[in-house]
Amino acid sequence: MAFTFQMNHSIKFNHDEELLKKAELLTPPLINKEKKLVRLGELTKDITKFEGWTIKTLDMKIDDKEYKKDDSLILDFGNHYVGRFAIDINSVGSPMDAPLYIRLRFAEVAAELSHESEEYDGWLARGWIQEEFIHLDELPTLLSLPRRYAFRYVEIKVLDTSPKWSVVFSNPRLITESCVDSDNLPFPKIEDMELAAIYQVGLKTLEDCMTDVFEDGPKRDRRLWLGDLRLQALANYESFKQNDLVKRCLYLFGAMTTEDGRISANVFTKPYPIPDDTFLFEYSLFFISVLHDYLAQEDDEELLGDLYPIAKKQINTSLTYIQEDGKVCADESYPVFVDWSTEFDKTTCLQAIMIYVLRQFIELAQKAGDFGSTEYYESVLDKLVNYSKNNLFDSEKNLFKTEKVEYNIASQVWMVLAGVFPKEMNRKIMMTTIEKLFPIKNIATPYMYHHVTEALFVAGLKEEATELMKNYWGQMIRLGADTFWEAFDPDKPDYSPYGSPIISSYCHAWSCTPVYLISKYLHREE
Repeated sequence: MAFTFQMNHSIKFNHDEELLKKAELLTPPLINKEKKLVRLGELTKDITKFEGWTIKTLDMKIDDKEYKKDDSLILDFGNHYVGRFAIDINSVGSPMDAPLYIRLRFAEVAAELSHESEEYDGWLARGWIQEEFIHLDELPTLLSLPRRYAFRYVEIKVLDTSPKWSVVFSNPRLITESCVDSDNLPFPKIEDMELAAIYQVGLKTLEDCMTDVFEDGPKRDRRLWLGDLRLQALANYESFKQNDLVKRCLYLFGAMTTEDGRISANVFTKPYPIPDDTFLFEYSLFFISVLHDYLAQEDDEELLGDLYPIAKKQINTSLTYIQEDGKVCADESYPVFVDWSTEFDKTTCLQAIMIYVLRQFIELAQKAGDFGSTEYYESVLDKLVNYSKNNLFDSEKNLFKTEKVEYNIASQVWMVLAGVFPKEMNRKIMMTTIEKLFPIKNIATPYMYHHVTEALFVAGLKEEATELMKNYWGQMIRLGADTFWEAFDPDKPDYSPYGSPIISSYCHAWSCTPVYLISKYLHREE
């Protein structure tokens, strides 16, 4: 298990009602569309698809069959959607002398239907499994489920009926929920067909994660995480341009800091805004990144005035973890994420992220007119950079090492993104990384793959970055993805950080970034 639940019940949070009101006023209206059943299908073995399963199309209509005990059907809506499901149900035969008992399972990918919920023994609550058991005492009825689901497939199994009558299903549909509509978005002209497909799936992933906030995943966890928000916002600026949603999310985080100035890793928005008592060192810092990136898009003096003091308090809190020599030292109470994998040392990544964000904060300070502070922060930045060059960079190997004298990909990537060396040196570092540390091993998330890909682009290795996108995100598509997944290790396709694929999210915010990468580094040049 790569993550330990934090329970910090003694922490006191601020609740700035003025900022919360501004966040509330920025809540977007949801766009609803009705989607109809596309086809019926059956779960079928296919070794070329994810976990070896696919849904084979059946040449029949939903009302062609009457269903009895232990019968089942699979509805295929043709694409991934987020919304609320409804279906008409009736009985045929003798009078209905017993309730109908059915199970509904909602699946983002076919492989989810190959697992039974009772087999799940992971460390997240099984309540996330998309499954409903329902008794219906009277037919005909319209079964309209109140809970929102994320799915392409719906399996309905008749657990029991009376032998005297059968069940018929008709008119399955769903009402989608998103604050954006990709149908009305001009699609960029991308000549490379594989990249065009990757862009399209990335856009669908982003769309299905945009509701009243940028959710991390519409199946699970259905809340606002700062690490995901940073990447979603970058993709949004290149596509939907729903910038007020970014602003709303910034206000939510800024309104609910701890009394010592830390920013929570995530917030809940229902039934009302609640900050989680989970803290990740670099996620707190990324509040500054999101604010910096937003203000590069929008000239918003009000937002800057509201949130700059909060960003400054967060950076000052983070700077207390820097030693006199310029080394960043986090502790277990304020862990670093970087990736789900625990197979590599993350100390140098933390050093680089501190540099990356401090550069952004200095720009914010200049925008805010806080010129009296910039000299101090620039001196800290110099100290961080000098420590990295003198103590972490191995000039013989042309690679950064970690505290444990480990040479890993993530360290090189974050040091390149942090701009510790100029571009030509970054190019050499990433070329050495490809030569000595590729192929990528023990990195399990599109989140980290995004940073690897962007570091290649930043270093001027466009062909290598493009190839990595095709090999990673393209492989998800080849395995059957309609949206990109939360976790994917090409060497272990069934990997789940939670102990079972049935609980994993197959539409996850941090995997949408090909929209940003293709737009910024490839499409603009064309």
